[in-house]
Amino acid sequence: MAKIEHILYFLEKSFEATTFPDYPHALNGLQMEGRCEVEHVGAAVDASEETIAGAGSRGVHLLVVHHGLFWGGLGPITGPRFRKVSALIGAGVNLYGLHLPLDAHPEMGNNAILMRRLGLEPAGRFGSFKEMGVGWWASASMHRGELLDRVRVAVGGEARLIAGGPEEVCRVGVLTGGGASALSEAAAVGLDTMITGEVPHHAYHEAMEMGLNLILGGHYATETFGVKAVAERLAEEFHLSWEFLHFPTGL
Repeated sequence: MAKIEHILYFLEKSFEATTFPDYPHALNGLQMEGRCEVEHVGAAVDASEETIAGAGSRGVHLLVVHHGLFWGGLGPITGPRFRKVSALIGAGVNLYGLHLPLDAHPEMGNNAILMRRLGLEPAGRFGSFKEMGVGWWASASMHRGELLDRVRVAVGGEARLIAGGPEEVCRVGVLTGGGASALSEAAAVGLDTMITGEVPHHAYHEAMEMGLNLILGGHYATETFGVKAVAERLAEEFHLSWEFLHFPTGL
């Protein structure tokens, strides 16, 4: 058992969540306060109603998520948001959100972990947000078909290739989730292949016209790695139990 304030201090020291730049009004750090002592940690991609209900039923005291409750600033606590807030309070669950700070982390981050799962070692940054690198690139030497197969194994499911670049890949970037905004930067830093979760329709033509291979592994599937790593690290550091609450979206 550990005191929540000790866990929060450890997380802030590890991620600088409250100062790391993120999308306007995205809230990183503790989003909902629950019980003072923690024995069981839950990890999930989304703070959905389904996830929160699962956390309550499974005895989770601290729920670490990538996509939290609060986006876009202040708003009324009604409808689904009211139900989620009420469920968290009723179960005494602490909700902790890590968005871009988790994507960017060199050890526990979504991008770094996925890169290493592919057998590649992160060498440099790209995918900048307010001058902070979020994604990673690495040198590679393989056929793009082999890389596609490795992505499928890493995410445990289907992945799609948009074959806009060379068949033999040499420089690969990883930017999990929705990485279409980084396509121009990917080309500018010399990538021939970029791996992300999902992209909008127009990204197909952008990748083809820039000469980039684009591998799509699913938004949800590419962002399961970080929250699992955080929960596992907390379990090791504070002698807690943990579990992953798996509620895939298929996207």
